[in-house]
Amino acid sequence: MATKPLSRQSRFRQIHRVLAPIMVLPILLTLITGTSYQIADLSGQDKAFDWLLQLHKGNFFLINLESIYVFLNALGLLFLAVTGIAMWNQVRRRPVRHDAGSEIGSSHHH
Repeated sequence: MATKPLSRQSRFRQIHRVLAPIMVLPILLTLITGTSYQIADLSGQDKAFDWLLQLHKGNFFLINLESIYVFLNALGLLFLAVTGIAMWNQVRRRPVRHDAGSEIGSSHHH
């Protein structure tokens, strides 16, 4: 039995669904560590929380990704934005389907 080829919308959704949880993790880590370090810095405790700044930059102690971490975050965010906007645009372009028996959205009141 042959499978039906996926539409562009279905491909975007499938790729987005698989990769979004993976790509959002480093973005959230950057957000949380950057904000937490800033709070520590403002309260004069920045030296005690230097490890947060290291994580924020992509230095995970055993694995140091500082030279590429910013680019990975940028690519992840760009990917999420492009696929999200593409899916949103496809939903917006869909014609509104009116069911003959449906009164939802109808301007007639009984």
